[in-house]
Amino acid sequence: MKLREWKKMLAGAAVLVLAAAASPAEAAVSVDPVPGMTDSFIRGADVSMLPDLERAGVKFYDMDGTQMDELAIMKKYGVNWIRLRIWNHPSQGGGGGAMNAKKALGVTKRAHALGMKVLLDFHYSDTWADPGHQITPTSWKNHNIEQLKADVHDFTRETLEYFADEDELPEMVQIGNEITNGMLWPVGQLPAKDDGRAFAGLVEAGLSAVHELDKAHAVKTMIHIDRGGDNALYHRFFDQLITRNGVRDFDVIGVSFYPFWNGRTKALEENLTDISARYGKEVCVAETAYGFTLDNYDRQGNLFTAKEAGMGGYRVSPQGQAQAVRDVMAAVAAVPDGRGIGVFYWEPDWVAIPDAVRDNQLSGWENLALFDKNGRALESWKVFSDVQSR
Repeated sequence: MKLREWKKMLAGAAVLVLAAAASPAEAAVSVDPVPGMTDSFIRGADVSMLPDLERAGVKFYDMDGTQMDELAIMKKYGVNWIRLRIWNHPSQGGGGGAMNAKKALGVTKRAHALGMKVLLDFHYSDTWADPGHQITPTSWKNHNIEQLKADVHDFTRETLEYFADEDELPEMVQIGNEITNGMLWPVGQLPAKDDGRAFAGLVEAGLSAVHELDKAHAVKTMIHIDRGGDNALYHRFFDQLITRNGVRDFDVIGVSFYPFWNGRTKALEENLTDISARYGKEVCVAETAYGFTLDNYDRQGNLFTAKEAGMGGYRVSPQGQAQAVRDVMAAVAAVPDGRGIGVFYWEPDWVAIPDAVRDNQLSGWENLALFDKNGRALESWKVFSDVQSR
């Protein structure tokens, strides 16, 4: 057998091993506690799809089959924060879910009633905003930099005033989502000939709106980019934003870290330790996830496939899923001086909807959810409670 054929066979075998025991019905999930983890450590989840899932008739069940409100299930298993994105006018954009300020307020009320805290994630777009897409809202189209700074400021302030009027201010606000390559393209796109000055002005406009409304700085503010293990990227981005453009008045550096896309958790821990000291900021994993199966339950292709499983380093099972999240939590908790403040799991509820017709009801994420295809909670939920020493 030729060497390359032998290597190919070994690689295929590795994927099969990782994918083994993909059924949620395997042995009980076991999670080793992270020493020294405090009650205040964020054990959170982004549930921005929840209103649309409920409207489509999705029901959620505890591990024993009891139907429950999803937020109540999360609370039961130790989740203490939720994260909610806000799109400007979702009807103009399309995509997964139509989360706007009104829907976000409704979920915020439910979370606060359960004693959970809330992170609001402003995308400043009518649809998904990430390193490959930062589409300016339709109503702001063709605005120049000064107009866009006013747009960002006013939209942020008006949204928070809407929450404040109901006594439901969030505990943290995110100015932009995965803004590694800037925001509100093309005006705020990075890299830029002005060394990011226009982009920095947009970020500053959002931060100032939060601080004007919250003069006591009780609401934390976050700046969030992706590729959480890429230390060189974080130096380039935050040296430009903070050191050269003077945007310092925020509390938290948020990172996205998916083990199957972004490497090993050791790199994450080293990056977080470095940047928390270098910039004097708290750090938080704003997004992470891992798959529990390779099965696909709708006609939308899954984002987590055998390829990602081979790169992820964990078994494709509820146990592997829980272990991946536990290791990310441990990496954050290891940041010195208590500056590693927590982790959010991205969209644990985005299950496939049977016989879905509309595009925003299709999911490429259902095998990364923390519920099975029938909406029943997986044992991997236990990571949120069992990770804390008792």
